Amino acid sequence: MYNSKIIGLGKYVPDNVVTNDDLSKMMDTNDAWIQERTGIKERRWVKKGSGDTTATMGVKAAKVAIERAGIDKDDIDFIIFATLSPDMYFPGPGVQVQHALGIKTVGALDVRNQCSGFIYAISVADNFIKTGMYKNILVIGSELHSFGLDKTTRGRGVSVIFGDGAGAAVLTREEDNSKGILSTHLHSEGEHAEELVLVAPGMGKRWVSDIIADNDPNDESYFPHMNGQFVFKNAVVRFSEVIMEGLAKNKMEVSAIDMLIPHQANLRIAQFIQKKFKLADDQVFNNIQKYGNTTAASIPIALTEAWEEGKIKTGDTVVLAAFGSGFTWGSAVIKW
Repeated sequence: MYNSKIIGLGKYVPDNVVTNDDLSKMMDTNDAWIQERTGIKERRWVKKGSGDTTATMGVKAAKVAIERAGIDKDDIDFIIFATLSPDMYFPGPGVQVQHALGIKTVGALDVRNQCSGFIYAISVADNFIKTGMYKNILVIGSELHSFGLDKTTRGRGVSVIFGDGAGAAVLTREEDNSKGILSTHLHSEGEHAEELVLVAPGMGKRWVSDIIADNDPNDESYFPHMNGQFVFKNAVVRFSEVIMEGLAKNKMEVSAIDMLIPHQANLRIAQFIQKKFKLADDQVFNNIQKYGNTTAASIPIALTEAWEEGKIKTGDTVVLAAFGSGFTWGSAVIKW
């Protein structure tokens, strides 16, 4: 049985920078309030008319990853696209990527696991490669939140957090089982699904016909809802558990971690985990200050930047961990 390893990384973020001061002109908030609660200083939001969509941003990140992988696009055997913000309700963006890149008619799978989407997608790719079914898999995490946010004072608790962007990775076979992705670990707890949710449009509760019929300007069902304190309390527990699960599986201690890349949900969560595990600043990578929470895109963007900055080197033990809506969470332990 093979292992899988990451051989190419890429990212794309829109040019449009939106600072906390910019948000204070749209809603009753300020830079100090946002930074104190989230650690975020600015984020990228797509400008209408720019041509950037969830799919096109994913394509741009993928092109960089494929080039860095040193393979041809036609060497890609399978595509996995993680997002909560597809261009269309259906089909998903995986097939859009296949078409835009001009890749032969390989399979394209879409993953809807929100903040933990990239971890789930990496796990699927890893297992496809382990079994020998595919050799080279393109994995993308991409999000366009800004078009769907409530940019008024009513929505400030959520809208100040999220940003747009995309990250991508190319995975391939590794015959040395001591290298590459050593293990992945996935969990869910649907009991708390409505603590972080976007209800409409959805077949179960509010579909498009309901929204149109009611024509209610105060209807918040198509804006994201988050019970922030509840999510935070669960996140710090699950982050810790799933990181330790990955280390235990590979008979490692916390001291073995060379780089922890947490999902960029809230800088306070990452700082809590860093303090609990007694990790140095150079063992944890955060970029939420610049990009906000880009859900499924946050880990691949951060992983790409950490690699670009030389903070991940051959032989390093890299741990990825995420928690988010669902609730779903997961981790991956990688020997680079």
